[in-house]
Amino acid sequence: MSSANVTVCDIDEQVREELRRFRFEKHESNAALILKVDRQKRLIKLDERIQPVDPDQLRESLPDHQPRYIIYSYKMEHPDGRISYPMCFIFYTPRDSQIELQIMYAGTKLALQREADLTRAYEIRELEELTEEWLKEKLSK
Repeated sequence: MSSANVTVCDIDEQVREELRRFRFEKHESNAALILKVDRQKRLIKLDERIQPVDPDQLRESLPDHQPRYIIYSYKMEHPDGRISYPMCFIFYTPRDSQIELQIMYAGTKLALQREADLTRAYEIRELEELTEEWLKEKLSK
């Protein structure tokens, strides 16, 4: 069995409901769901929901040394004047976080990404990577 199919943590029912609600909401500004692992219960839990939140504020709300999953709805203004709200999945895993935590997060990432039904998935290792420019570049591909 490949390790890519191993789910290390379950997804809390409240998180499943929050993901559904978040996906189908009509966002007027940038919005983020920040999810974390509850080590003892081996569950993905809601850490925070922030709206409105620009990439700088999002970066400031993330812990320095602990991984997080971020579901982010970003307001993009296109050259032709259109506005869209692409949603993406960001897996933040700092290099200096505990190995056990990194394994728990990495082992649950695909299941959570599938649950969120998001194809745009990105990974960052340092908070400094999470910038407006980085996000625009990723979302415009």
